[in-house]
Order: sequence, then C-alpha cells, then structure tokens
Amino acid sequence: KSQNDHYRDGITNAGIYHIRTSVLEGINNKIKVLKRVAYGYRDLDYFFLRIRSAFRGKFTPIPTIG
Repeated sequence: KSQNDHYRDGITNAGIYHIRTSVLEGINNKIKVLKRVAYGYRDLDYFFLRIRSAFRGKFTPIPTIG
C-alpha cells in the first residue's frame, strides 16, 4: 500500500459522515468509561450491546458492507 492508500478510508469517511472531532472525542470517552465499568464481563456481545444502547437514537447507523 502506498502512503495515500493508508489515509483514504479516513478521508472518505470524514466527507461522508461530517462528525466533528469534539463529538468523536466524547464518543470515545464514553466507550472508555463503559469499558472500565465492564471489566470482568465474560460476554463480549453484552459489552457491545451496552455500547449500542448508550448511543441509541443519536447517530445515523454506519452501513455495513457485505
């Protein structure tokens, strides 16, 4: 991969989703707090459900490919 290919996905997503960096920092912080609270969970699916429920209705879901 060339240097330009390394950044292509991030640049494309920034153009599509228009989420400010302050909002992204808030999302990352909330996920880190959930991760800290979730220490010891045996079920990883439950952890991801907790993350999804924390942001329910706030953002447009990211489409999946495949």
